[in-house]
Amino acid sequence: MGNKLEGDVAIVTGGNSGIGEATAHLFAKEGAKVALLARREKEGKEVESAINASGGEAKFFQCDVADRNQIDEVINNVVSTYGKISVLFNNAGGGDKGNFPNETDEGWERVIAVNLNGTFYVCRAVWPHLIESGRGRIVNMSSLAAQRGFSKNMYDLVGRGPSSSYYAAKAGVDAFTRYAAGMGGQHNIRVNGVRPGQIITPLTDVGGGNHSLKGAFDFIQILDGPGYPDDVANTVLFLVSSDSRFITGEIINVDGGMPGKL
Repeated sequence: MGNKLEGDVAIVTGGNSGIGEATAHLFAKEGAKVALLARREKEGKEVESAINASGGEAKFFQCDVADRNQIDEVINNVVSTYGKISVLFNNAGGGDKGNFPNETDEGWERVIAVNLNGTFYVCRAVWPHLIESGRGRIVNMSSLAAQRGFSKNMYDLVGRGPSSSYYAAKAGVDAFTRYAAGMGGQHNIRVNGVRPGQIITPLTDVGGGNHSLKGAFDFIQILDGPGYPDDVANTVLFLVSSDSRFITGEIINVDGGMPGKL
């Protein structure tokens, strides 16, 4: 067990699998009390039990980050349980299978609601508690989709691309991250983000440890192979620890390296 987050209370949204699960375990190992926020109770309880069994401290709170009323209630429950909040990892998100122009209104609205609106709702609800903590830290989950294009050749390699709603939502997360960092400076709140690339999670794995967009990633990636949830979790830990005390408003790519961007 480490002590980089000793005394902290950390919220991890989407903490029941993938990158969120890995980050929650790492936060707990470094001394934080972890509040797991997610929709799926079974998986959330399993992560809670695993962290507690390994000597950490965690509690699952069921909620949908796209529902602002649920978020306000859950944040109050977290504070009632742990007394404060000092760290937030806005990890919950997801995309849609459609590609523009063949995307539905429902798909667009759902992706924006979870990725962008959810990030805003949770940040807003947590903000006064971060101010009160005296040293608040936020990391928002973005994506390479926020800053990269998608060429015909890349599309042909996998037969599809990410949805336009996902591109738009994550670009919004980037902009909101920079804005929130500006607002947070006066309160000693640091706000940063991460942009994962080819990371193998339960949502992206199509079998055999292959990413659903492997062909496109392999075409443009500098380093060989995929990344894993721990690669992102380690970066998030850096951004919420004192090791990054002089960093805010930045979004770090965890992508194996990309030779160019659009």
